Amino acid sequence: MKLEEAIVYLLASSGRGMKTDQIAREINERKLYERWDHEPVTSKQVYAVVMSHPDTFVKSEGRIRLMI
Repeated sequence: MKLEEAIVYLLASSGRGMKTDQIAREINERKLYERWDHEPVTSKQVYAVVMSHPDTFVKSEGRIRLMI
């Protein structure tokens, strides 16, 4: 699973917006994505993915949501 797919999965299953640190923590706890260097996913990585996919994600009120 790609990091973008893991974020989509979490947001779709939660049904609500989440902060980047919450998303990163959940991805690491559920082992939804593994980095090539086996380090934990960071909130900065999540933010970078979200900002590079404006057609999929929207950031409002400090939370990340899926585009409807």
